[in-house]
Amino acid sequence: MKRGRILNRQLCDALGAMGHGDWLIITDAGFPIPNDGRRIDLALEAGVPSIKQILAAILSEFIYEKFVTTTEQKENHPRLYAELSAMIDRCPVEDIPHSKFLVEYPPKAKYFVRSGDFEPWGNIALCSGVDAPRWFAEGKGINVPDYYKDRVNYKGA
Repeated sequence: MKRGRILNRQLCDALGAMGHGDWLIITDAGFPIPNDGRRIDLALEAGVPSIKQILAAILSEFIYEKFVTTTEQKENHPRLYAELSAMIDRCPVEDIPHSKFLVEYPPKAKYFVRSGDFEPWGNIALCSGVDAPRWFAEGKGINVPDYYKDRVNYKGA
């Protein structure tokens, strides 16, 4: 038996296959996911599991360096935006127009995790990162590049 929080084998395999810079999208129940093997369908019934539940489980086992949501979520669904943003402690929350999200992020996604949520503008994207505090730990004699300096102080490492 495994010790981690996530029990779904397909999701465990996907998280283990993520490399630095790979994208994972957590979707609402109606997101147009390509039918090409990248879908991890966790939807059971309306609202189950929720995007928040899936994000919480993934964050317990996943190192990320970017979090992207939509401007429409921020402006039109502020409760969801605030709840999801509060869960992100490793980087700033980025928001882009929903139309841009739909065009740019699905082709980038290594995997899609489908929730049962009926949350308007509920789709979010995470970019896999490296454990910068571990990679650039003090005492290793490594000069930390400028683009990693903020990441060395990430929380939740």
